[in-house]
Amino acid sequence: MNSEVKTKNTYNEDLNWRYATKKFDSRKEISEEDLNTLLESVQLSASSYGLQPYEVIVVKDQKIREKLKAAAWNQTQVTDASYLMVFANLTHVNEAYVNTYLDNIAETRNMSREDLKGMEDMIRNTTLQLPADAQNTWAAKQAYIALGNLLSAAASQKIDACPMEGFDAAKFDEILGLKDRNLTTAVIAPIGYRSEDDQYQHLTKVRKSKSDLIEII
Repeated sequence: MNSEVKTKNTYNEDLNWRYATKKFDSRKEISEEDLNTLLESVQLSASSYGLQPYEVIVVKDQKIREKLKAAAWNQTQVTDASYLMVFANLTHVNEAYVNTYLDNIAETRNMSREDLKGMEDMIRNTTLQLPADAQNTWAAKQAYIALGNLLSAAASQKIDACPMEGFDAAKFDEILGLKDRNLTTAVIAPIGYRSEDDQYQHLTKVRKSKSDLIEII
């Protein structure tokens, strides 16, 4: 077996290993090195235009997580995992945000802003023209792409995660002070290590068959 095939098989094995962990072992903590690897995978996530219209709040503080747990219908993953990852998207993307992004590109790639005129016009004529609700939805979708990267990266390190939408976003925003930062909670993901008592880990993964899921035309 060549290395390319082995890598592909290992990746799919990792995805088959992972599941939405319902019960974490609160005694096991993710190392700082592994956490930084996961955070870098989120940083490297794809997004529309590369704008990354979201932030990721890593919550370790137990007092804060107890408050968030209450706002997530007391689901124990919020407090028992090593960390709680909160993906918060921008509620509004303005010209200042776009300008900062373009300045970063110009500096990083040693380009002039004039070289980016075409890209700037495209963003201004699309994203910045969206109605407020559509812009919020668009930004949340970008946050979900980053969540997908987190789940895959965690699986590759045999770290457990649980993507969660069962929470009161308004209460999360209040507890974390997001409203004043032009942010709102899109999705959350506790990360850590599964408890031996979590029976869900023993269930066979159920997915659509390839024929039902995929059409090649």
